[in-house]
Amino acid sequence: MKPIQTQLNALLATDPGLQLYASILRKRIEHIYLTAKRLTSGKTDLTSWAAGHEYFGLHFRDDEWVFREWAPNATEVYLIGDVSEWRAVNKFALSRITDDGVWEIRLPASVLKHRDLYRLHLKWPGGHGDRVPAYARRTVQDQQTLIFNAQVWRPQSSFQWRMPDFRCSPEPLLIYEAHVGMAQEAEKVGTYREFTQHIISRIVKAGYNTIQLMAVQEHPYYGSFGYQVSSFFAASSRYGTPEDLKELIDTAHVAGLRVIMDVIHSHAVKNEAEGLSHFDGTRYQYFHHGPRGDHIAWDSRCFDYGKYQVLHFLLSNCRFWLDEYHFDGFRFDGITSMLYEHHGLDRAFTSYDDYFDNSIDEDAYTYLALANRLIHTVRPDAVTIAEDISGMPGLAMPAEKGGVGFDYRFAMGVPDYWIRLTKDMFDEAWSMGELWYELTNRRHAEKTISYAESHDQALVGDQTLIFRLIGTNMYDSMAADKPDIRVDRGLALHKMIRLITLATAGSGYLNFMGNEFGHPEWIDFPRQGNDWSYRYARRQWRLADDESLVYRFLGKFDQDMLAIAKNHQLLASSTLQLINEQSADKILIFERAGLVFAFNFHPYRSYTDYRFEAPTGKLRMLMDSDDTIYGGQGRLTAGQLHEALINKTSASTKQQISLYLPTRTAIVLKAIDGIPSPPFISSTRRSDASADEK
Repeated sequence: MKPIQTQLNALLATDPGLQLYASILRKRIEHIYLTAKRLTSGKTDLTSWAAGHEYFGLHFRDDEWVFREWAPNATEVYLIGDVSEWRAVNKFALSRITDDGVWEIRLPASVLKHRDLYRLHLKWPGGHGDRVPAYARRTVQDQQTLIFNAQVWRPQSSFQWRMPDFRCSPEPLLIYEAHVGMAQEAEKVGTYREFTQHIISRIVKAGYNTIQLMAVQEHPYYGSFGYQVSSFFAASSRYGTPEDLKELIDTAHVAGLRVIMDVIHSHAVKNEAEGLSHFDGTRYQYFHHGPRGDHIAWDSRCFDYGKYQVLHFLLSNCRFWLDEYHFDGFRFDGITSMLYEHHGLDRAFTSYDDYFDNSIDEDAYTYLALANRLIHTVRPDAVTIAEDISGMPGLAMPAEKGGVGFDYRFAMGVPDYWIRLTKDMFDEAWSMGELWYELTNRRHAEKTISYAESHDQALVGDQTLIFRLIGTNMYDSMAADKPDIRVDRGLALHKMIRLITLATAGSGYLNFMGNEFGHPEWIDFPRQGNDWSYRYARRQWRLADDESLVYRFLGKFDQDMLAIAKNHQLLASSTLQLINEQSADKILIFERAGLVFAFNFHPYRSYTDYRFEAPTGKLRMLMDSDDTIYGGQGRLTAGQLHEALINKTSASTKQQISLYLPTRTAIVLKAIDGIPSPPFISSTRRSDASADEK
């Protein structure tokens, strides 16, 4: 690791606005260094130290069972379950083996068998209670009592990986965000096996190269979307077995897909019997003492990232998912909530002071830096993504340059902006200059991932983009052979929104499953308010496959736009050149990676001879959103070649390209050199197209 001053200088060089806060930044870098030294005592490396999952919990070692738990406030600890008839008996009492509260029991091999259920019974001053072990690797829920228990998991044969040494390619991320439980069409909880058999092939065909799996860590309430975690080391059993999840990941690897998971280290569920809250009789074992330990908005508990044991627990959790399940990285959820004691609630983050005042949880900042160091040491090719709305500087800068070390950060302002546009104003009022600013406003020294919508925009209480654009017409007007003016508008804008979001993205792009073809319904998990229905907690893939419906047009467009992005290494190019921006005309034209993107967002005006300065001599049209294969009106000629000429009616001596830009249409053109051009055509306008189309 480079010296602290060198790291600081590298970070300051990326943004002159950070100079005023150099002393604070230096203290942060020092705190990371000193914390790592404190944790390892300078005698080992962070990777070896973060192996708590191999020490705590239940393990079969040297022909015996060994179980350990950290519970410093406990006075007695018992292993209870099938083996003890669920009673706390002396035969299964744990012994306290360290002064800081580590308890242990060793049992003969014959005492526990595969699939046995167990949990702990703890006693503490003034109370007692049953608990699921903190490091449990397998938990299951009794469907009658709804109680969670740990489960002994030691199948006769271990899982055999087909690609044990899979490594990710360095190509830009095209992420397919997915939820295993709702990835099937039936009104039920989907399984790892169903996802493996039916969904991975769809993702490959669609052109994505990365799966981001939600809701992997065990969570008591299905409707929490996996964001209220109880057992951090257990893959949710509601979808199947550990081997089923491994098969999913292995199959994805065979198909060339990386698999990253949502990791929830920003908070924990409040549940006590199956969670960490009040685990040893105290509220502060893993969490902050007092009000700071409660997240009021999320009704959950907040970790104390300054505690040695908490860091050991969370860092070991990072390593566990890499080692045991071969995940290829993580999307860290709720970074804003972690970094600020106010959790980012009701904050606009309009000043640099917001990143350096006394609201910052410096221990959380340090934890995130150590997590990234650990992950990238274990798997140098692993991907880490920060979900942060605040814009904290340096979050996605490498540690060598003074950053926290994330590979990417989400451009969370982009989907929020699309919501504001589609919700609050008609498209004829959209400002092209403001749109360009919002899509490209980012820290260019840090890699970002853009998206038009994720799962957040699809939840009940919100609406997907396609539903905002089409509304209730989606219920009865989606037949391909029955044109509907509102549906036509929705399809056109949906394609344009997704293309311009991809084309202006920093270094990656994300889509939530089903949104690529305009899935018609929101997400609503089973709950009392909907009579525990699974109707809206699924994906209706048949809609995308039905030739008689318009959904297939959006799916085809999404597939082809990703193919263009990959074939022309679009996201590998960091240079975006704005060519033409005219809000009155609703025109945006820009160049990237040798491609020219021309957007006409005007709701009723087509341009038969739209001229702009040419970035090159010839341009060939690769794609247009108005093509009939994408559900458009087919007003353009496929593969049209355009040659730049000097406009004799203009005072300018620069070459110009002239295009026919139909209303609500996006065009992708590629610079062509050395190809004989046909006679110059000032417009590719079809003879039956009008200049002003309602």
